[in-house]
Formats: sequence, C-alpha cells, structure tokens
Amino acid sequence: MSLSKITLINRCKKADISVVSLLALEETHKHLKIKKPTTFFFIGDKEMLEINQQSLNHNTYTDTITFDYEGDNDIEENEVMVSWERIEENANIFNTSLAEEVNRVCIHSLLHLAGQKDKTKEEKEKMRSLEDMFLDLYCST
Repeated sequence: MSLSKITLINRCKKADISVVSLLALEETHKHLKIKKPTTFFFIGDKEMLEINQQSLNHNTYTDTITFDYEGDNDIEENEVMVSWERIEENANIFNTSLAEEVNRVCIHSLLHLAGQKDKTKEEKEKMRSLEDMFLDLYCST
C-alpha cells in the first residue's frame, strides 16, 4: 500500500512534470491536514476549456480547477486539473521559472482543498501569502 497522498498524471504531451516537486506537495498536503489523497491531472488548454465549460459553466481558459471531494464519502480522492499551457504562459508573464509556477498553482489548489477562497481582494492577498509561505518552506532552492 502506498502512503503517498499525491498522484501526478500527465495527459499533456508537452508537459514536463519532472519540475513538479512531489515532496513539496506531499508536505503541503500534510501541513494543511487534507484528509483525502489528491490526484493532479496535467492537461492541455483544449481539455481544460471543455472541463471548465461542462463543470463550472465558464467559457474561459484557466490554469487550474480543483474538485474538492473531502466531504463526499462516495469519492476516494480529490482531483485537480492543471493546464500546462496556462502554466507556461503564466511563467512568461510573471517572469518566473516553470517549476515555480507549476508548484505555485498546485499549492494554490491544495489551499482550496483546505478551505481557502480567493474571490475578494483580501482573500487573494491571503492566498498569495500562503502560496509564498509553502513555496519558501518546501520548494526553496
């Protein structure tokens, strides 16, 4: 039996998920006391747009969608969809490394699983601060 609480699945040909810090995600998951395992699916923009339209009724691209099943006894794990193309574009826009951006987005999703919101300015500021904290704790080089 695996003790891992994080699974990475690459469904995007151009994604290099070797830059994802599995250890950082495991430690963040544990720190946040998320109960269920979490699977991260790395996908392309086209698939992400379809999921966003079907699941959230949004007709926009996004970097991540978090499916929180913590309270659902019929589903064994949480799911996170990550658009690799959004990660690449955001890394360029924010002048950061691909590794930092993908780990930030994955941590962002874990924060959502732990109950953090990011709708208001104050919530966004708190979310960014927590992302930075976990990146510093577990992804510093």
